Amino acid sequence: MTARGEEAAQRPEDEAGTGVVTAFGRQLKLLRVQAGLERAEFGRRVGYSADTVASIEQGRRIPQARFIEQADEVLGAGGLLLALREEVAKAQYPAFFRDMARLEARAAALNLYAVYAVPGLLQTEDYARAVFHMERPLLDDEVIEQRLEARMVRQAIFGRRPAPLVSFVIEEAVLRRPIGGANVMRETLEQILLTSQSRSVEVQVMPIEREDNAALGGPFSLIDTDKGQRVAYAEVQDHSRLYTDAGYVRTLEARYGILRSQALTPSESVAFIEKLMGDT
Repeated sequence: MTARGEEAAQRPEDEAGTGVVTAFGRQLKLLRVQAGLERAEFGRRVGYSADTVASIEQGRRIPQARFIEQADEVLGAGGLLLALREEVAKAQYPAFFRDMARLEARAAALNLYAVYAVPGLLQTEDYARAVFHMERPLLDDEVIEQRLEARMVRQAIFGRRPAPLVSFVIEEAVLRRPIGGANVMRETLEQILLTSQSRSVEVQVMPIEREDNAALGGPFSLIDTDKGQRVAYAEVQDHSRLYTDAGYVRTLEARYGILRSQALTPSESVAFIEKLMGDT
C-alpha cells in the first residue's frame, strides 16, 4: 500500500463525524425542520428514538438502510435521502475493507483462504460480536453494532440469483479457536455446515497435520467481478490491498488451486467439522 493509501486508511473521509455521514445528517435535519416535525415525533414515525435521530443528524451515528428509506418516505424527500444510501452504507465498514465490500457484493465468484478467524461471510452474529469486542484499541459499542449489522448484511450474497460460486479453504486452527466461547463456536460450526450445503458453496479444511501448504504467506481472496475481471485481495493489521496485476493474480490463483488439492475434500471437511462439533 502506498503512503497515500495508508493515510487514507487512517483518516477516512466518510466515517461517523465526517464526510458523507455529516452531510446526510445535515440534510436530514433540514428536511425534518422544513416538515415541521420535532425529533421525538419524527423518531416515532420512523421507529427510532429522539436520541438516535439526534445522533444521526449530528453525524455521530451512521444510519442504516431501513432508517434512510423510512426517513425519505416520512419527510416526502422524493429520493433525496435515498440517493445517499449507497455512499452512507460504505461508511459502515472500516476504511481498509470498503473496496473489498463493494466488489464482494457484486462478485460472480469468490475464493477465500482463512488463516486467523472464520471468514466474515460464515460468521454468526455472536461470533462476529466477539471478534469486534476483541479489537484493540477498543471499539465503541455503537461502532460495534454498526459493523455487526454490516457484516451480517454481507451474507445476503448467498441468497443472490444467480448465486455466485464461493469457495473457502479454512485452516484447522481457525475452527479450533473458541472465539466467543464453546457455545458460540459450536453455533458457528453449525452455520458453516449449513452454508456448505448450498450447491454454490464449497468449504474445505486444511488440517494442521499436512506437511505441505502452498500459501504460508498468509490469507487472501480471489474475486471474479461482475465486469469479468479477476482481482485479488489481502489484508493485515488494518491495512489492505487489491491486486489487479494479471501476473500476480495468476500466481495467487495457482497457490489457491494447489491449496485446495492439499486440503480435505468438501465431503471430508464436512465429516471433520461434524466430528469437531462432537468434541466441543
